[in-house]
Amino acid sequence: YVPPQIRKAQETLDDKKREELVRLKKMVNGLINRLSEPNLSSISGQMEELYMANSRKDMNDTLTDILMNACVTAVAMPARLLMEHVLLVSILHHNVGIEVGAHFLEAVVKKFDELCKSDAEGKECENLLALIAHLYNFHVVHCLLIFDILKKLVSTFTEKEIELILFLLKNVGFSLRKDDALALKELITEAQKKASTAEKKFQDQTRVRFMLETMMALRNNDMRKIPGYDPEPVERLRKLQRALVHSSGSGKDTQLRVSLESLLSADQVGRWWIVGSSWSGAPMISDTKSQAQQKLHVGKVSSKIMELARKLRMNTDIRRSIFCVLMTSEDFMDAFEKLLK
Repeated sequence: YVPPQIRKAQETLDDKKREELVRLKKMVNGLINRLSEPNLSSISGQMEELYMANSRKDMNDTLTDILMNACVTAVAMPARLLMEHVLLVSILHHNVGIEVGAHFLEAVVKKFDELCKSDAEGKECENLLALIAHLYNFHVVHCLLIFDILKKLVSTFTEKEIELILFLLKNVGFSLRKDDALALKELITEAQKKASTAEKKFQDQTRVRFMLETMMALRNNDMRKIPGYDPEPVERLRKLQRALVHSSGSGKDTQLRVSLESLLSADQVGRWWIVGSSWSGAPMISDTKSQAQQKLHVGKVSSKIMELARKLRMNTDIRRSIFCVLMTSEDFMDAFEKLLK
């Protein structure tokens, strides 16, 4: 039972919060609508001020919602518009804190996974993939995630997946080659195997052949063979990013080294890649087996040793086990054997 006056206070608090969120959404929306390369400096500055004045969670939720609505549509979005939006996220990621990029990345990856499973007809998947590719281009996320997505697409290997592989390789292929040439080589080998086994499955072989040619061009570092490849816009925006990021840490140290699996199961296993992220779920690692083994060792020793362990504040099972092993061993070889067990 909640007394009327407290209930009323809660309702007015909720209304107040709702009004604040609506006002915040309008302000962020206004800034995002005006976003372009020339005024990126002033808009990122205003966004940073909003982050300082409001709760991080509200800002992250609002910004992610607005960007998703702006960038994820059924028609293909212009590459430049996507780049500018992601560049804003990357500047905030470096200047405000890594939870900004992490929150946006998680929302994009989950939406992408959901749409891949649902066989959506529009261009939403391409738009989401472009967002992930540019998050990698602007050093928000590590190449590990890109390779995970490529492996997933290669393992499914339908016509839609081939389109997405080509799209991703065209955007970030040469950066991947620079970051991890060995992983790229393994991926190409895997794709060639898939292509040879799936030849009968496709009526139109040209897309598969084109994909393999693109991969070979990447492996041989031959940019001319990839139609429409132009690194200039990304390079220009990277230069702008270096000018706008306050700290010297605009490089690799703020990249989120997180796998696709970790992002998709973040609700179950927590967000270990965000420093200080609170999480109240079941234990991440089930260690019942090791606990059983520890209790076995402890059971064999005398109560005198156990009392000594308690006095010396051996307050966990593993500490007690190691202490008892050391105290009751005949010699160093015996202690070594017992510790290994």
